[in-house]
Amino acid sequence: MLHDIGYAPDLAKTGFHPLDGARYLRDVANADERVVHLVAHHSCAWMEAEARGLRQELEGEFPRESAHLDDALCYCDMNTTPDGEPTNPVDRINEIAGRYGPDSLIGTFIRRAEPEICASTARVLERVAAAKRQPM
Repeated sequence: MLHDIGYAPDLAKTGFHPLDGARYLRDVANADERVVHLVAHHSCAWMEAEARGLRQELEGEFPRESAHLDDALCYCDMNTTPDGEPTNPVDRINEIAGRYGPDSLIGTFIRRAEPEICASTARVLERVAAAKRQPM
């Protein structure tokens, strides 16, 4: 629910919503540290941070959480539309690129992140399948 809080106009300081959201949650909302770190790094944010010249700032302030949690949040983000409807990562990536334009910073970032987003989704699905095979 909080991963995109940095889009709120009152919170947008750098224009990079993962960093703006994480800073707000840490500094103002006093949110749980794990939640703050997940917001900062959701859905391959490091790649967009790099494109914006903010990667060192992002990673210096906010360590990454476990790969399993990062994957789970990416899965949820990329399998849900902005309106909360179910989708899939390929359609979601196409929607993002279409909304911002293929040559925009976001369009370029999301295409660069596409292989990792798809791999993240696959890892979550593999974990779910393995959990279903475990005897209860």
